[in-house]
Amino acid sequence: MIKKNTCNNGLRIVSEHIPHVRSVAVGIWVQAGSRYELPEENGLTHFIEHMLFKGTTTRSAKQIAEEFDRIGGNINAFTSKENTCYYAKVLDHHAEHAVEILADMFFNSLFDPSEIEKERQVVLEEINMVEDTPDDIVHEYLWQKMYENDPLGSSILGTEDTLNSFTKETILSYMEKHYTPENVVISVAGNIQEGFIEYIESLFGKFKRAKSPIFPIETPTIKAIYTENFRETEQAHICLAYPGLSVKADNIYSLVVLNNIVGGSMSSRLFQEIREDKGLAYSIYSYHSSYEDTGVVVIYGGTSSNQLVELKTSILDSIRTIVENGVTEVEITNSKEQLKGNLLLGLESTNARMSRNGKNELLYGKHRSLDEVSETIDEVTLESVVELAKEIFSYKPAISIIKPKKVDQ
Repeated sequence: MIKKNTCNNGLRIVSEHIPHVRSVAVGIWVQAGSRYELPEENGLTHFIEHMLFKGTTTRSAKQIAEEFDRIGGNINAFTSKENTCYYAKVLDHHAEHAVEILADMFFNSLFDPSEIEKERQVVLEEINMVEDTPDDIVHEYLWQKMYENDPLGSSILGTEDTLNSFTKETILSYMEKHYTPENVVISVAGNIQEGFIEYIESLFGKFKRAKSPIFPIETPTIKAIYTENFRETEQAHICLAYPGLSVKADNIYSLVVLNNIVGGSMSSRLFQEIREDKGLAYSIYSYHSSYEDTGVVVIYGGTSSNQLVELKTSILDSIRTIVENGVTEVEITNSKEQLKGNLLLGLESTNARMSRNGKNELLYGKHRSLDEVSETIDEVTLESVVELAKEIFSYKPAISIIKPKKVDQ
């Protein structure tokens, strides 16, 4: 059972007691992501995520790491388009120590200028690493072009120019706007000891910041662009993108089922037709990214340059077949059963439970039981999936391609 406590300052704490485990996972979820950045702030949300690990008024960066090693725990963080999460997983009797360190990082980080300079270089290396990974950067190129001039298309990591502009003052100004009590959810899952929620309230329930302003977001439309880049790589890489659905759409589970059939599993159309039957690619898959007001369905494949045209044609033929001939009841049934299995198996860890509950609270402000979600998946029909496939795949896709750079002889 998931419980919710709202502190006097508006900060929310959601907790799920799982008595048969020995661990506790704690996550600080902040409704701050790259989508809410101004152009000159691009990458700042992610940079702040890094900086919270670089030392506080009472602990150095090394001490933070050593304290978690000493209690056999893990600490990490991530930034997405719409939120940031700082999380830890420890044995249940170390939970108070872990959340005290997280609170120290959250409230007392120094943002020392010398550490800012060092971390600037670290993030630049992270950007370079993505640039050197063609099956990653092909997605970045896709998003930059199909959502051109919209923050949703900007890199979460930022650019060298924006990174070089970040200072302690820009960090504090951004946090003052976005790291406000009503934008924060503390999610806890595991063998929660008596008094632990009250202890979290004592750490997080009193901080005050002015209520964050409303950040107007215009729902972007996908531009059906074609972008081609050349890299020093052995393979060619291709991404195709179609308009998807918002995470709050009524028929979102029809999309989840459809994506599974298209390219979300080993039995999917793309995997079976392109990898198993034709041997055109080792990696071929689809995914959907859903946000508060919009979404996108992306198909990726990698192959040798001389097979790129055939791969692209095969992908489009497979999509056309689904639009024209639909899918089968067997595919629908298999997809739904796999999704329910993945849902249940994926929530066997306290980290996964913490993550699910934190995201649900930020997005919906409510929590559905696993049985309710399973029932919603079961309610997906063949007709709803076929209708959605015709709607989504009737659009001309945005396409991003990376080709191997020709070597001069």
